[in-house]
Amino acid sequence: MNVFDILGPVMIGPSSSHTAGAARIGLVTRALLGQEPVSANILLHGSFAKTYKGHGTDKALVAGILGMQTDDERIRFSLDEARKQGLAVTITTGEIDGAHPNTAQITLIGKDGKQVSLLGSSTGGGNILVTRINGMEVSLTGEKTTLIILHKDAPGTIAAVTELVAGYGVNICNFRLSRESRGGQAVMTIEVDGNLGTAINEKIQGLPNIYSSIMLQPI
Repeated sequence: MNVFDILGPVMIGPSSSHTAGAARIGLVTRALLGQEPVSANILLHGSFAKTYKGHGTDKALVAGILGMQTDDERIRFSLDEARKQGLAVTITTGEIDGAHPNTAQITLIGKDGKQVSLLGSSTGGGNILVTRINGMEVSLTGEKTTLIILHKDAPGTIAAVTELVAGYGVNICNFRLSRESRGGQAVMTIEVDGNLGTAINEKIQGLPNIYSSIMLQPI
């Protein structure tokens, strides 16, 4: 544990868990969408659901979706800014089985109709853990350069991707695979030490059985 885990990030308060962590969840969801969102459907669970108005969790999530960092003074006015930008926001509360108390499920729709769904939790000190993307299990924190690759579950696909990543001279520090069914749609998440050039996405997408590749920079 380092000092930043104790003190939390530079942020707009009042709570690192309920505001800074929430803003980072929104930022990751926006990054996965890869374009300006026009619609945001947010489901709040547990403590998020009970205290979101008093702690500004709703404002922080929307701020992240709009691209604001945790120390952006506009977080307080993010709901107004969303209306100005034409982002339709729906916030509901409910129970999510087995979820961390500070959890939000966000579904974004972009200008061209692209949709992404994310389940993320604020785990304390501004840290987050994303556990589902588009309904499939993942495990990522947004603290390292991460590749999120949607693909067909087919022999040789993982090897082809990891060999390509290895060619960039970076170390894979975390790998996770989730699939809907054998031979069906799957998602692999690869966290690396160091940086990758954006050109790697195009190279990965040129491999057999790949549907899409997104590189998430540290947030």
